[in-house]
Amino acid sequence: MQAAPGKGRQTGRRIVRFGLTLGAVTVSMWATAEAQTLDRVRSSSTVKLGYDATARPFSFKAEGESATGYAVSLCMEVTEELKRELGIADLAVEWIELTREAADNAIRQGSADLFCGASPVTLTRRKGVSFSIPIFPSGTGAVLSASAPLALREVLTQGRPSDRPIWRGSPARTVLNQKTFSPIAGTTSEDWLAERIKTFQLSATIAAVENYDQGIANILNGESDVLFGDLPLLLDAAARGENSGDLIVLKRHFTYEPLALVLARNDEDFRIVVDRALSRTYRSEDFPAFFSEWFGPPDDTIVTFFRQTTLPE
Repeated sequence: MQAAPGKGRQTGRRIVRFGLTLGAVTVSMWATAEAQTLDRVRSSSTVKLGYDATARPFSFKAEGESATGYAVSLCMEVTEELKRELGIADLAVEWIELTREAADNAIRQGSADLFCGASPVTLTRRKGVSFSIPIFPSGTGAVLSASAPLALREVLTQGRPSDRPIWRGSPARTVLNQKTFSPIAGTTSEDWLAERIKTFQLSATIAAVENYDQGIANILNGESDVLFGDLPLLLDAAARGENSGDLIVLKRHFTYEPLALVLARNDEDFRIVVDRALSRTYRSEDFPAFFSEWFGPPDDTIVTFFRQTTLPE
């Protein structure tokens, strides 16, 4: 049956109107997603900053104080940039203590605007959250007892023990077999270690630990042979203990994992504010002193890293 005259044109107009409406809704939703953090901060005059209280020296809770640390200090620079951007001189800061595991969910749900900690940038995490420009060139490092066999230290630093000819079987595997290796649970070092042991077919034990203090304690009491984790956090944890002289932190990155601040996806307006604040901080004449407060004077490698990380206006 043939449609009545004009009916097809009316149907076509309804389809066009529906398409235009759907397109407008889609654009509106995208715009809302992009502006959500700045709008939320503007309307409440408050920025909600998450931090990990166990990630010294990046973020931690000092006795009798609120959040502090290198990443926390950088987030305070972001707060100053927000004051300028939004014209809110008395912008309040709400600090929210979060575990590393809970941080991404808090950012996705909007219960935190920015996470200030030691957060490695990975492709898997970028499916759910976004990141600022890098704040530190980190990676997986290792700690072992000062009384550990020299062969173990040599295998971990140079790939084989120096006192055995490379043609005599697999000396590296012999040294690593029957050892207990401890990664920090929930970190990239845990997956990396499992993959290494599988690749080299080692008869070794993986005993994950909840935090760096527990891992250091296990090294000192002999429960673990090597502790793997973020190198700057390992350095700090080893230096803080009373038995720091009984530990060796290997000066080697087994992986390269830049750290960054965590923010919501599809929120480019807020990300620009964050990256501008970081770039201005890195360019500042005061940045070497800022950095030195937490890590000591920056060497040439660190200076180059921040020079290459800084974004121009």
